[in-house]
Amino acid sequence: MTDDQIHQTDWLQRGRDVLDIEAEGIRAVRDRLGPSFESALALLAGCRGRVVVTGLGKSGLVGRKLAATFSSTGSPAFFLHPVEGAHGDMGSLKADDVVIAISNSGETDELNAILPSLRAIGTPIIALTGRADSSLGRGADIVLDCGVPREACPLGLAPTASTTAVLALGDALAVCLIDWKSFTENDFLRYHPGGSLGQRLRLRVAELMHTEGIPVVNEEAVCEEAVLALDKGGFGAVALTDGGGRLTGILTDGDVRRAVLRGTYGPRVGVTHIMTRNPRFARQTQSVAELIDIMEQKAITVLPITDDDHRLVGLVHLHDLLGKGGVTFAG
Repeated sequence: MTDDQIHQTDWLQRGRDVLDIEAEGIRAVRDRLGPSFESALALLAGCRGRVVVTGLGKSGLVGRKLAATFSSTGSPAFFLHPVEGAHGDMGSLKADDVVIAISNSGETDELNAILPSLRAIGTPIIALTGRADSSLGRGADIVLDCGVPREACPLGLAPTASTTAVLALGDALAVCLIDWKSFTENDFLRYHPGGSLGQRLRLRVAELMHTEGIPVVNEEAVCEEAVLALDKGGFGAVALTDGGGRLTGILTDGDVRRAVLRGTYGPRVGVTHIMTRNPRFARQTQSVAELIDIMEQKAITVLPITDDDHRLVGLVHLHDLLGKGGVTFAG
């Protein structure tokens, strides 16, 4: 390409073209997804050993990432270099492991060379390949077709769309396994003790909850007073307490909306007529991971925090727990 051609090229459009080609590849794999995916998923879910991912070159690099993803989400996994496998590392495999073998062409000599040994060990093989009729495809127990219409590389040589498609399909398996195994935030914490999310999940609620300026009114208040506190508070909810400061209810934006639709809302109506009585709550000694489980299971975003005598001591929003937006640690 000449200097004039370089300067005249619309690089923004060229970048979009590449992303379109890669997206096209993923869509092609998605459209072909069928029973073999479910079979592979069931095999991985029932694996009593480890998931062993293997591949060479760019496929190997993708394989390393997938092995890390499986391991971090509850499916113990490691990457096996096929050449090293042929020189002794196969000794780390057992019959109750599951192998995921990656090769776009399915004709990678170094990878196919270890297939007989895998067979001898009795390890089932899932092939991620662009050619189901290849040597790898014929030697596998389950084949997932990762073929793409074309590579983004203008020479058609560098693996681009094909590796992206394999990565996406591997992620699909890993994410489905999260659901299959009911993998939770507490499980995530065990595997990520050093990550920022892992550190946050280990915190106690007392370290994150809001204690000053929280929206709270006495249960004897009228709706108008409660709604003003609700609007000013910025939590989407206001806590209701008795004369002793004990939590008796909560009023959310949704409660107000439903009361209006039912015709039970009025500015001078007692808030007890529209509030949610005996709401979900948490203790300040509980962990962030526990609260996330509660809030996701019950589809709620705000939790009152009480002491052992059920007195209100704070409020916590789901975003506080996940560290989203501009939320900071409570002082």
